[in-house]
Amino acid sequence: MFCTKKILHRASLLCTGLLLTCSLLAGTPLRASADQSVEERLELQRAMPIDTNEIQNWPTGPVVSAESAILMEADSGTILYAKNIHQREYPASTTKILTTLLATELCRMDELVTFSKKAVFDNPPGSSGIAMDVGQALTVEQCLNAILIRSANEVAFALAEHITGTSDWSVFAEIMNKRAAELGALDTHFVNPNGLPDENHYTTAYDLAMIGRGFFANQMLCDISITRRMELPASEYLPEAKIENSSMQIIPGGKYAYEYLIGCKTGYTNVARSSLVSCAEKDGLKLICVVMKDESPLQYEDTIALFNYGFSNFKKCNVAEFETRYNIDSTGLFYKGNDLFGSSESMLTLNKTDCIILPKAAALSDTVSTISYDTGDDTKAALIHYTFNGAEVGTAGIEFTQTDAKDFGFEVTDESEAEEESVIFVNVLKVLAVVLIAALVIGLILLLLRLRPSRRDRGYLGNPRRDSRRRRRRRRRRRDRDRFRGFDL
Repeated sequence: MFCTKKILHRASLLCTGLLLTCSLLAGTPLRASADQSVEERLELQRAMPIDTNEIQNWPTGPVVSAESAILMEADSGTILYAKNIHQREYPASTTKILTTLLATELCRMDELVTFSKKAVFDNPPGSSGIAMDVGQALTVEQCLNAILIRSANEVAFALAEHITGTSDWSVFAEIMNKRAAELGALDTHFVNPNGLPDENHYTTAYDLAMIGRGFFANQMLCDISITRRMELPASEYLPEAKIENSSMQIIPGGKYAYEYLIGCKTGYTNVARSSLVSCAEKDGLKLICVVMKDESPLQYEDTIALFNYGFSNFKKCNVAEFETRYNIDSTGLFYKGNDLFGSSESMLTLNKTDCIILPKAAALSDTVSTISYDTGDDTKAALIHYTFNGAEVGTAGIEFTQTDAKDFGFEVTDESEAEEESVIFVNVLKVLAVVLIAALVIGLILLLLRLRPSRRDRGYLGNPRRDSRRRRRRRRRRRDRDRFRGFDL
């Protein structure tokens, strides 16, 4: 019997391998089928390709069991690890990072949220909650604690109802989808505030990471999300005190507690399986990790493996400190000491804090840079975009230091010239055009002054009768001289 099971298991793995090979040859994405066992599905998902491993000289990423996974640097948005990051997945309760973020943006923390019948009874039996009753109330801050610590579905419903003034969850969903797009989500569609199962409620690992950038930038939400216990005292709106514990195992006190963790949210449904959105910070590097369609407790193991991979293999590189291809200093408009207007202050400067993310063995000189002028920010003249072997690794802003400098553009020389001399040109054509126009105007003025009649000539031309008398007197004097010429007087 044991041997038969072993043979069947090996046959199953062989079939999985053949399926993987055929799928890769056909160029079609791999997904587990409904009739596969958990073991078979995990084996298939582990065999799925890791996109970032295809980047030349990029650190090789770990094999994870999640169907979709991403590791993103929070400040720059640089993707350090990518596996099916744009594949649609069911987010389950990880949806709540957006719900709670919206609450902090649209509500005061002391506002009172009253629980309606629909909010309480739309929560399916057995789903996560804190057993609130109709007519009871919590403050917005207490709601955030209940949602992030205990993943309370009825509290998410009540909070959405409080924000929109209606029990039609689609109204709040519209707000969610609009905000998700503003945060950079590309393929997200939510229909409820808590992630309860719905075929039209989906997102991607990439989109959750982008939404996570907003969530993990909020210190209060981060602090709540890694809190082990929630205590809601009795009040006139809550007859009995409530004490609830978080079930997340990656936060302090958990089996998989990660010391650099600053925030997280788990999610689980039968269809979505286990998901985890989390953020950790170490040595100035802030990383966001998303794993989707995983199995517990592998979502914790995969997340920790990805965090360790990121912290061990990547570094932050300050552009202003190491950039030599662009020279914007106190020399003014041009380069290498040419100060056009004699000003000691440059009109343009590299942002002193902008960083890109590189493999630890790489240097800024290993990147390729391009400039774009569509920055969407009035304080920036342009953005320098950096890539490393085709992978985007961040941007650095070129900013105005004077408000009257915004009409000046600039361009960088080609790479061969940049190697010989580090330069950044202000748009010379614009400057020369201004100088040329000024010179023409001055020349025209001088020419007009030269052609202008003298005061004597203005008099001659200005009084014809007087000038005629003068001519007659001259003729008379000439005749008198001729008449008396030859006489001895």
